[in-house]
Amino acid sequence: MAEDLIRYDIIIQDALRGAVRKILTEVNRAGLPGEHHFYIAFETTAPGVKISTRLKERYPKEMTIVLQHQFWDLQITEHAFEVGLSFGGVPERLYVPFSAIKGFFDPSVQFALEFEPGKTAEDLPEEFRISEADLAAVEELHNELERSELTGAMAKNQNTADKQDLASVPENANSEDTEDESDDKQDGDDSTVVSLDAFRKKT
Repeated sequence: MAEDLIRYDIIIQDALRGAVRKILTEVNRAGLPGEHHFYIAFETTAPGVKISTRLKERYPKEMTIVLQHQFWDLQITEHAFEVGLSFGGVPERLYVPFSAIKGFFDPSVQFALEFEPGKTAEDLPEEFRISEADLAAVEELHNELERSELTGAMAKNQNTADKQDLASVPENANSEDTEDESDDKQDGDDSTVVSLDAFRKKT
């Protein structure tokens, strides 16, 4: 078998991490819909992970957090998420790079993703990488197109409204009457830590 120089495994892993990022971003915007909630497993020793010494001593290799009833200040960046959770009544702040995630599970719909920590886009051959500057340029172009479409739609709606206003003015109406008429109108529970193995299918 030929050597995989494109590194499809890394590309797929990175795309799936992007899916997790998008899910958390939407939850941060609109909240958890229906019965949805998440179990997120990550390596506590992975580069960039920031948790308290107390949690690090308790979970020296891996831990799984639950985002359901009690979490706060969820923040998502391009490379990580940050969230406040309570453990045994003690509030904690966790900073978790997406590259540290080992598993993402939504038990309400039996949806699960598994990752190999460390396999990120940074490990791709240079010719297959997309720089943050390129991504920013693409996003700016997309925003510019959206603004252009919005401006065009507003102009079209304004033209339609103007035509409707002209059609509704009686032929014998004078500007003074119209001006007078315009003047009149103006007046729960603590977070838990579980093993993701509990949700994997038995073989």
